Amino acid sequence: MTIGVDPHKASHTAAALDEHGQLLGQQRVPATLDGYQQLRWWAERWPQRCWAVEGAHGIGRALAQRLVGDGEPVVDVPAKLAARVRVLSVGHGRKSDPDDAVSVAVAARHAPLLRQVGVEDQATVLHLLTKRREDLVAMRTQTINRLHRLLLVDLVPGGARRNLTAKRAAAFLAGVTPAGAPAVTCWQLATELAADVRQLEQRIAAVEARIKTAVAQANTSLLQLFGVGPVLAATFLGELGDIRRFPSKHHFAAHTGTAPLEASSGQVVRHRLSRAGTAS
Repeated sequence: MTIGVDPHKASHTAAALDEHGQLLGQQRVPATLDGYQQLRWWAERWPQRCWAVEGAHGIGRALAQRLVGDGEPVVDVPAKLAARVRVLSVGHGRKSDPDDAVSVAVAARHAPLLRQVGVEDQATVLHLLTKRREDLVAMRTQTINRLHRLLLVDLVPGGARRNLTAKRAAAFLAGVTPAGAPAVTCWQLATELAADVRQLEQRIAAVEARIKTAVAQANTSLLQLFGVGPVLAATFLGELGDIRRFPSKHHFAAHTGTAPLEASSGQVVRHRLSRAGTAS
């Protein structure tokens, strides 16, 4: 028994197919905790069931993790695979939530080597921490740019040098004596921005300390590579996850963008690397 699920932000649509591919039932529930319980109660009539969730690491991540956490077997169905089944089905590929759920179940029944969804591990922690650091660094860069603009326009002739930090900004502002109401206002705003930069730098340092601890707990050998520190290792592990999820080295190369691309012409067979870089 395969239960295909088409997940959305507001609702989830499920379709149950038996071993012969016959549709036994469909259910649409809101994407809430109560809706999840309704979905579980609806599926209890089929004890030997396997869930197939489209985009189990994307839009369907929350649902897939709840199911796995409750001991349910779940496989991840790529959206392209489900779309291919829908296009080849009766109805000329018309898109609707019930049809999408059926396509997900059909794809799960006939596609080999679909990845089994597991409970999220240390890789997810690293991903969350690195994304938090990226947000803080972006906020610091934006604040530094605003501070540069104030120092350049009204307060310090020629502005400040590159690599401005909260400490350097405070030193600049300490040597400035504003004259006139506009200059005083600029000086006050620059002082507030310097304080914001100081707070952001402290928060970035705190997140980096947590990243360092999490990388140490991951017990990775990436740190042995020259030039790879905790932040870079955490970014790689967080984006890539557990490499055991790839069926072969060829799937891994395709995911990272390092697989050779065929560029043959006529009788000349040749390959090249992707110009788009790596997916990680």
